[in-house]
Amino acid sequence: MIYKFKSKAGADVIMMGPQGDQILALLGREPSSQGLLALASLSEAMASLERAATEDDAAFAAQQAEAMAAGLPAPRREGISLRQRVWPLLELMRHSVQAGEDLVWGV
Repeated sequence: MIYKFKSKAGADVIMMGPQGDQILALLGREPSSQGLLALASLSEAMASLERAATEDDAAFAAQQAEAMAAGLPAPRREGISLRQRVWPLLELMRHSVQAGEDLVWGV
């Protein structure tokens, strides 16, 4: 499944199924082909995504510190970090809040 997050406030954000499922799980939502993030819930949703990205960054920094302390080469991230993945959606959410618009997907 492909997720297409839309708002009248900005350009669509498209994600492949596994990544979209991950984002919805972080928002406390079940994966579904259609959905709505109402304007009233966008601030909380943005905070959830920011918190998850910060936790992911901290976990990776801890892995690097442990490797360095053990005298091993610092691990590299495989693929895209969560912060990079959620950034376009966070931007769309910010624009939606400023414009007073809801965010939908699959509609």
